[in-house]
Amino acid sequence: MAPVATHNQVNATLEPLNRIEALKAEANKVFNPFYSPSIGDDGNDHYEFAHLSWEPLREVAVSDRGLVADPAKKSLFGAAQKVRHLTPAIGTELLGIDLRQLSDSQKDELALLVAERGAVFFRDQEIDIHGQLNIARHFGPLHKHATTPIPRNGLEEVHVVYNDASRRPDPASFSKLELWHTDVSYEIQPPSTTSLKILTGPEVGGDTLWSSGYALYSSFSPGFQKYLEGLSAVHSAVAQADGARSAGLAVRREPIETIHPVVRVHPATGFKSIYVNPGFTRRIVGVPKAESDSILNLLFHQIAENPDFQVRFKWEKNSIAFWDNRVVTHSATFDFWPATRHALRATPHGEKPISVAEYEKQTGKIAKDRQLEIWRQQGLQVNIGGAGATKARGYND
Repeated sequence: MAPVATHNQVNATLEPLNRIEALKAEANKVFNPFYSPSIGDDGNDHYEFAHLSWEPLREVAVSDRGLVADPAKKSLFGAAQKVRHLTPAIGTELLGIDLRQLSDSQKDELALLVAERGAVFFRDQEIDIHGQLNIARHFGPLHKHATTPIPRNGLEEVHVVYNDASRRPDPASFSKLELWHTDVSYEIQPPSTTSLKILTGPEVGGDTLWSSGYALYSSFSPGFQKYLEGLSAVHSAVAQADGARSAGLAVRREPIETIHPVVRVHPATGFKSIYVNPGFTRRIVGVPKAESDSILNLLFHQIAENPDFQVRFKWEKNSIAFWDNRVVTHSATFDFWPATRHALRATPHGEKPISVAEYEKQTGKIAKDRQLEIWRQQGLQVNIGGAGATKARGYND
């Protein structure tokens, strides 16, 4: 005869089951802010654009507006009350400009400034999403995100960034390093001069950081720079699409994987930039896995951890940032829960990423190291990677 379970034995069996159910319930309250797009769910199951299916993207001609801009940016700077560079490597804030009043020449100069400085910031901007999209269209055809929920007014080209108290980020599902990314770098023609406007934000927290790919390239020895210039890497949309599906969202365009050069050249500046990111870059092509992992690990950690390459922006209502996705990587801080953070992004396509060799062959120009170029303009001749022993030194702050 089988033994009869006692009351205590039954409770002992149920306790771990109850704990598992409790953990499952808790897991349903959190999300991965990188791979799970905003839900924006109001309970309406009959939205006509919810399950659109889009054709794969194909290459289109794009000419960078910075190429026709006044290098001195007299029109743009002349309209500003103040031009404030935030760090030597990256980030500029323009005060006193109303983005609704920009002329085409000022838009061109803005594109060049963003290409040179990586990220440019404005505050107190009353421009609406239609005006934001119009500026973005000046820079190139607009990207439609395959997994972002579409606003109910049918603005398919708007990327909605939204988080509130109902969705707590899950630190068990991502590391902070993994949140650094370049927007949809897996596309055939990834974004160029991208903008994000904050509609609602927390009083404290929710900042965004950008890291300069120019500065990252400049930080390496000439031999390593040359080695990186010969490499290409795979950028993948698969994890983001899988995250959307797991969140119960439609994927409107099948995910792709695309190979891009590890070092690309910006067409308007001619500067070399590292072009990999933890969010979407999966492996380097044609090298052993151990070598690929080591190189990417070095690059990813320098992007995320080297403050000399970074700028951090404190958002306020009606702040708007423009950044060049070709030459910077960025990450938001998820330190503001349970506050609400709501922003809208407009994302123009850029050209297909071009390697150093391709750029020099097509243009007849020599691609440049941004830092060396700045030093030359300052009348400095700096020997990089020279022979001889280095001297130990201290640094006091």
